[in-house]
Amino acid sequence: MSKVICKRHHIEETLKHLQEAGRRGNECVVLWLGRESAAGIEIEAVCRPAQVAGADIFRIPPPAMREIIGILAQHGWKIAAQVHSHPREAFHSLADDKWAIVRHENALSLVVPYFAAQTTAFSFMQDQKTFRLSADNHWQELAAWEIGKWLQIS
Repeated sequence: MSKVICKRHHIEETLKHLQEAGRRGNECVVLWLGRESAAGIEIEAVCRPAQVAGADIFRIPPPAMREIIGILAQHGWKIAAQVHSHPREAFHSLADDKWAIVRHENALSLVVPYFAAQTTAFSFMQDQKTFRLSADNHWQELAAWEIGKWLQIS
């Protein structure tokens, strides 16, 4: 298990992307890129890849995926988590399951409701829902008390 360690300024950058897309009525996905350390996976960059998005879906086309793979290889990073917005409640939809970018066991997928319109860096942890990919390839919502085991904001 590797805890994802994210700094507050990465949350602010993430929210900027989600809110900008939300003002157009679109979902948005952002990837947190980082490097393994003794403490966990430390986020070093926020990536908003080219994507096809609408009011209730997002997906990253193959050319954008190739670009992401190149960035990961160039810096020695990995995708630590994906964060995306929903127009209403935060949950992991069937489309989210199908188009998830992170697919390894214990991967994290965070969903922010209402296009993150009212979410701030300080309310982020209360507003979002965190999902972890199980060994049998199912996204499971983490209870509030479990999140700290997998995600740390500093």
